[in-house]
Amino acid sequence: MSASGTSHSAASAPVDRPIRPPRAEGSGPAASLYGPLLKQVKAAGLLDRRPRLYVPRIVATSVLLVAGWGAFIRVGDSWWQLAVAVFLAFVFTQAGFIGHEAGHQQITTDRRINDVLGLLYADLAVGLSYGWWVDKHNRHHAHPNQEGKDPDIESGALAFTAKDAPNWGPAARVLYRYQAYFFFPLLLLEALNLHVSSVRAVVGGRITRHRWWEIILLTAHVAGYLAAVFLVLSPVKAVVFIAVQQGLFGLYLGCSFAPNHKGMAILPAGDHSDFVRRQVLTSRNVRGGAVVDYALGGLNYQIEHHLFPSMPRPRLRRAQPIIREFCADHDLPYCETGLIESYAQALRHLDTVGRAGRTGPGA
Repeated sequence: MSASGTSHSAASAPVDRPIRPPRAEGSGPAASLYGPLLKQVKAAGLLDRRPRLYVPRIVATSVLLVAGWGAFIRVGDSWWQLAVAVFLAFVFTQAGFIGHEAGHQQITTDRRINDVLGLLYADLAVGLSYGWWVDKHNRHHAHPNQEGKDPDIESGALAFTAKDAPNWGPAARVLYRYQAYFFFPLLLLEALNLHVSSVRAVVGGRITRHRWWEIILLTAHVAGYLAAVFLVLSPVKAVVFIAVQQGLFGLYLGCSFAPNHKGMAILPAGDHSDFVRRQVLTSRNVRGGAVVDYALGGLNYQIEHHLFPSMPRPRLRRAQPIIREFCADHDLPYCETGLIESYAQALRHLDTVGRAGRTGPGA
């Protein structure tokens, strides 16, 4: 589930397991730099999974989901359903955040429980393939913002690097030249893109674990969603409801992921930076209090999340002072900005890439 779902990447071999940072033991710069930080974070108990911390969040999201569909049935064939569509777009994204955390094994140490929650909230509640997303997202975590390795920066409807500029045709050059203006409108299609990619991955056999469960749950979501909408609403209202609900779902989801890496350092394909530098240099945090934490699903602590992908969401805020001080001690830039400025930086990056593509890199 990523704002960069506007581009596609076929997985040659599914990697549906959580990304694991380098071992603290051993030698070399990766171990020597990461080891002390890992020990400090562990000593603070910040990597301990405590499912009880997630119970209120999971219950609240489930109640909101049921309440949303309950309101949909009660409102009936009315244009007031557009308000319900907005509400369900919000709840779908919150359910997606739970799927994200289940995929990172943040909720519990029992992988089966995490997978069950991921399948229920991603496939059944939202209509996205849990297995496909875990594979794609793990490859992103392993090589964030690295050319040729991070599926989230591959050129598609948007171009995040100018390395492919010599291969852009005239139409692509025009599109990419003005892509900064198209970014937010394109996010309205993000949910559709994720649904299509999910179905392709599951039907195409790229998903190996829980494949039949994914087929069953995705089918149940699509059938239930469309049946409810077209049985309750007239055809015109049904189409408008779907467009608004799915469009805003994609926009909200994309706006939650976009501040994380867009506009940060792009690493060349041959980069061999150690784990800590690779994660810190390519990630951006977003300032804010409890409201921002909730609205962005904890993704505003992107540096902490990338250094410790399995750290539970409620612990990220507590880890921030430790990691900020660690970065200062090792002369690592710790990027943190406001939400609006994070979007501005992402748009400036897209505009720079588009301009470079007019006559090729370095123009």
